[in-house]
Amino acid sequence: MRSAREPARGLPPLPPLPAARPVPHRAPGPRAVRPGPPDPRRSRRPRGRLRRFAARWGWRAYAIPLLTVATVLALVDLLGPVGESAARVGTAAGGTASAPRSTDAPSPAPPTTAPATTATPTAPAEGDAGPAEVPGAPAAGTHVEQGAGSVSVVPGTSAVHGTGPLQRFVVEVEDGIGVDGATFAAAVEATLGDPRSWGNGGRMSFQRVDGTDPGAYDFRVSLVSPGNMERYCPGVGTGGYTSCRYGERAVINLARWETAVPHYEGDVATYRQYVVNHEVGHALGNGHQSCPGAGQVAPVMQQQTLGLEGCARNAWPYP
Repeated sequence: MRSAREPARGLPPLPPLPAARPVPHRAPGPRAVRPGPPDPRRSRRPRGRLRRFAARWGWRAYAIPLLTVATVLALVDLLGPVGESAARVGTAAGGTASAPRSTDAPSPAPPTTAPATTATPTAPAEGDAGPAEVPGAPAAGTHVEQGAGSVSVVPGTSAVHGTGPLQRFVVEVEDGIGVDGATFAAAVEATLGDPRSWGNGGRMSFQRVDGTDPGAYDFRVSLVSPGNMERYCPGVGTGGYTSCRYGERAVINLARWETAVPHYEGDVATYRQYVVNHEVGHALGNGHQSCPGAGQVAPVMQQQTLGLEGCARNAWPYP
């Protein structure tokens, strides 16, 4: 018997079989998934939900969003004015809301003294606000309505008047008002050195000095024209009629110094003593007082420039 590889008689031999090629081994891994066409059912799903929502709720599906928007707009319109009112209330109560910007030019600062300057007051300003209707001043005496605006210190010093804690003061006169500085300074010295003045009984003593360096004096007495009173006493509202105290400066109105007031009935000398003691009294820390009763002596800190209120005129703290 012949084997399978043995050729039959009379036939050519068969060619040899090719050697088997080894198959490469591949590690198992994730199979790449090719994206197929979008599922039409998925793309239709959101639209189907909206249709089902609209079919379920009907007209309310459109009304609810509109009502929500209208409610929000109404709340914004309601809360807007309330917020603005709250801001205004906070500002009035001392809050931190910013103040409106003014378009007006800033008020001029208090004018400077020739040898020295005082930019701001050391204490709140005090004075007699001008009356609504200025009474007719006595005809006696003439004065300049508005001087140069600057003031000059009257040179010289005085002896110490009285006993007690020393109060040093400077006397100033506005330039261009035609008043002799030495004469005005002597009148101020005589008033403050009188035993009926603030130094009564050793309460304090006074001395006029002409030093203007910080610490060289305690207060100033300045004679200023009516037209420049508001520059030296900004915010007091003198109306160019009354005198005032601004910081450490007692400002005497030139018009009142020359003509006094009608209810002093021409007693200019007594009024001058009163106005010096009154304004210096403010510089020393004293406030206004009222008439204690008809016929009684008016306190020197009463606003006698505006009226006596039934009291008798008086120029002295300790008459």
